[in-house]
This record gives sequence, C-alpha cells and structure tokens, in this order.
Amino acid sequence: MKKYFPLFLLFVLFSCQKKEKSQEIKDLYKIDIQHVLQEVEKLQIAVIANESEQQLQQQFLKAHEQYKTIELLSEYYFPSVTKAVNGPAIPEFEENDGKLIAPEGFQVIEELVFPVYERQSKEELLKQIGILTANLKRIQKIADTNTLTDAHIFDAMRLEVFRIVTLGITGFDSPIAKNSIPEVIPALQAIQRYFKVYAHNNEEVSLVLKTIDSGINSLKENTNFDSFDRASFILNTANPLSRSLYQAQMKLGIPVFKEVRGLRTTAQTLFDKNAFDPEAFSGFPDYKTTPEKIALGELLFNDSILSGDNSRSCTSCHHADQAFTDGMEKAVSFDGKTVVKRNTPTLRNIAFQRTFFADSKVNYLEDQAIAVITNKEEMHGDMEESAVKIKTNKEYVKHFKKAFPNKEINAFTIKNALGSYIRSLSNYDAKFDGYMRGELLFTPDEKAGFNIFAGKGKCASCHFIPLTNGTVPPHFDRSESEVLGVPDKNNKLDSDLGKYRVTKASIHKYSFKTPTLRNITLTAPYMHNGVFKTLDEVVDFYNEAGGEGLGFNLDNQTLPIDKLSLTDLEKKQLVAFMKTLSDRDSN
Repeated sequence: MKKYFPLFLLFVLFSCQKKEKSQEIKDLYKIDIQHVLQEVEKLQIAVIANESEQQLQQQFLKAHEQYKTIELLSEYYFPSVTKAVNGPAIPEFEENDGKLIAPEGFQVIEELVFPVYERQSKEELLKQIGILTANLKRIQKIADTNTLTDAHIFDAMRLEVFRIVTLGITGFDSPIAKNSIPEVIPALQAIQRYFKVYAHNNEEVSLVLKTIDSGINSLKENTNFDSFDRASFILNTANPLSRSLYQAQMKLGIPVFKEVRGLRTTAQTLFDKNAFDPEAFSGFPDYKTTPEKIALGELLFNDSILSGDNSRSCTSCHHADQAFTDGMEKAVSFDGKTVVKRNTPTLRNIAFQRTFFADSKVNYLEDQAIAVITNKEEMHGDMEESAVKIKTNKEYVKHFKKAFPNKEINAFTIKNALGSYIRSLSNYDAKFDGYMRGELLFTPDEKAGFNIFAGKGKCASCHFIPLTNGTVPPHFDRSESEVLGVPDKNNKLDSDLGKYRVTKASIHKYSFKTPTLRNITLTAPYMHNGVFKTLDEVVDFYNEAGGEGLGFNLDNQTLPIDKLSLTDLEKKQLVAFMKTLSDRDSN
C-alpha cells in the first residue's frame, strides 16, 4: 500500500489544483454577474429619474458591455435564460406547442432607447428592465450551484471566439445602437481573465495572451461599426486566438469533448477544412455516410428510375454546372406544361442546415429527397414501386449490397443513399475559405466587400459566417427563416405565404428559409420565386429595406426597415465579395 501512496497524493493534489482553478473562474464569473446587475440597476434609476436621452443611452451601452463579460459562460451553461437576456427583439414561435413567445432582454430595451427615447415608453422600458433583472438573477442563482470543469471552460472560451466572429462583429445583438465593435473588448477581456487562471510560462500560453492584447489594441483604434476591418480582425486576432486556445488546451492536458456537433469540438478555427461534421446534421446516426453510399446515391440521382414514368431524374432540375440549380425562375412541372411553385435551390453546400425547402417543411436531407420524388408536380414517383424496380436491376443490387450490407432495398436505404450523395456536395473550398485560412489573397474590392457583408450591409446577421446560410452559430443547431417582403414580377407583394403554410402562425406569413449564398454567381435567378435576375438587383432590394422600401408595410418583416445607404462603389464591392463564395472546383 505504501508504494502507491505518493501516486495517490499526487492525484489528490492535481485534482484539488484543478478544482481550485475552476472555482477561481466561478468566483470571477459570479462577481461579473453582480457587476452586470449593478449597471442594469443604474439604468433603471436613470429612467426613474427622467435623465436625458443621452444619459440613458450611455448607461444602456455600459450595461450591455458589462453583459459581454458574462456572455462566455452564460451562453454556454444557461442558453435558454441567456436567450431571454440577450436574444433578438422579435417574437419567436414555439413550433412544438404552437405558442408565440414575446421578445425580452437587452435588445428589446435597446429599441426603446435608440435611436430616440420617447418619454411615453417609460413604463414599458421599466417593465423590460425588471424582466431583464429577474433573468439575470436567475443566472446568478443557477451559477451558485453549477459545477464548472476545465474542459467545459476551454470549450466555452473557443465558442466565445466563434460567437464574436459570427454574431459580435456583425452587429447581430446591437442592431440599432451599432455598438458591436466596442463590445468585443470586454468579451475578449473575459477570455483573457479566465485563461490567466491556467497560465504557465510556455509558448502556447504566451501566444494566447499576446493575441488578445493585440486584438484589443486594434479594436480600440477603430470602433466605428461601418468602417471596422473585420477581415483583418478575423485573420490577425480571432483565428490565431481560437487556434492558440486549442493548442494551449492540448499542452495543458485538458481533454476535448468527443461528442458529435455540427461544428466539431476539434475545430481550431471556423474556417478549418473539416470544421463542420456532416454526420451531425444527419437524422440517422446509425447510417453514416460512406464512399459506397455516395457512389450509389450519385447513380440514383442521375437515374430516371425514381420518377413515376421513368421520364425525369433529379438532374432534370439540378444541373451540376449550375451548382445544381436549373437557371429558371421556376422549374417545369412533371406534366411538362405548368411550373412548380418555387425556384430550384442549389444542392451544393446545403448539408449544413437544420431545415430544408424554402418553407422549412422537413428537417433532413433524406426527407427532402422523398418529398421531391413523391411530389406529383416534380417527379410523381412512389418509393415502394421504385424499390421494386431497383431490385430487378442486377447492377443496382450489387451497389446496394456494397453500400448497405445485410440491409434491404427499400424506401429508407434509397433515401439514405441520396442524402449521402447530397451531403458529399458540401466542401467549403471557395476563394473566401482560402483567404480566411491564409492560403489566398483578396483583391481590395473583395476585402472591402466582405467588410460590408459582415458590417454595414448587415448580410452576415442572417447569412451567418462561415456557412453564409441561416444556420445559427456558434452551435449551428437551428436554421432560421426571414420575412423580407419579396415582390412578384409586377412589383406587388408575392402571394406565396411561405412557412405560414406549414405552421399556420401569422408571424410566418411570407417567411422563407435563409438559403446559402455559396456559389451565388451560378444560381441565378434569385429569391424563392426567381424574381431577380442579377445580384445587382438583389443588392438594390436589400439596400432599399426590402418590402418596406417597396411600400408593402409588413408588420412582421424581420429584415431591418431602415435603408442601408450603400454607395454605388460599396454595392459593386459587395458583389465582388459574393463572387468569392463559388467553390473552386465548380468554376
């Protein structure tokens, strides 16, 4: 027994040391929560005292900047409560129980204080401050009993870097005050403060702290939302920081979680070539994608055997040379005379989404394939009949045996093969990705265009970086829809009710899934109805505030109703950037 005692003692000392580190961070976190509550209380006092608009706005900014010091752990450990603290200022429809949830928190308060504070909204403002205070106290109470671990803390720190890139510098949670750039500073300082608890004299630790200091200094040099150089910030601060945090974690011997996530737990930056895991977006974890399934899926995709009369295949509407679109406003129906309801979407880079079709009616690629095949206007097929036909084809039987050993040829294996093939079309290897990996250079216009895309143009607040679709970072666990107010050919509001047909919720009238912008130059015409022929037209539509600019006055429009005021040069630069989103193997 004696010879094991030193080892046991060492284990106990190491465990205690780890416990002390996480406890120290927990203590820092609890202090930060108290500071947020104090700043919110000052805002409440200022409102009661009828202080000036400028004073209220300044105090709000202080409170929200202070919130950024707790965002790292609050978002990680208490996401549902944190959403109530700092979620978007738009109602949310709970599809499981059919309830409409009113927005609350900082962003609701922001709309009451910015750009102008109306005295008649004082009662509502105080009400919202009270709700915010209650939710912050909920976080405070839960934090008292919550257990932190080193692995969770490092995971949370990297996710906070990813949150800064995708939601912070893009203005997602400061849409009116446009104070997003200064707010990155306290977010970085929180990472710095927590990381110092683990700091030792080694190269990895030194690099983390130097990167944060450099980033904070660059932020202080220019806090203007419209002119901030986001491209340089990502390349020089965000990417090196998340990478060095990961490497320091490895050096310290702190494990990385092995769970399956949309954004891999091992992703060192958002732009790593294999940062995203397609299997995490699949609804069938026991049926993983394999080369054999991809090959079989490609055969089925190109074969008319799945249609009702063997007259059309998936490639009839999804052409590889057009990023798997067809170049038409709306595809020709199965009858060869009429057209289908909506524009044909690209299949390239759509695997990393949580819903499919413009109205988000299905959640998995496999179900999308089934819906198209069995739709009377599209392929008018029957899955069981297709399975019977395939079983009589010796070549197909051979391929199915390779792809699905010991499984039958049936509707499920057919759709799983198709889903596997479509998942293989997502590779994220555009010039944009090469630039963000430090492998390629942007032209000055392309770089300016990205900064507009992620800044003044507000594109990235819906088409999230790096996927440029509506799958919400940094967890990438849900995909959003938006109400834009898209016109028809006659410049009237398009009659397609979109997601409303699925949910019957009035909030979803004219709502459509935010699609990927990858390969956007190959997928014209644009919007769900193909109304816009060029990217220039699309940019003009957004620049004029969408349907609001056309006079539609939709009370549920989610696109900001203020014009972007882009100059002609900025519009051209924005288009120049979007051209960098084309996969290099598709050019």
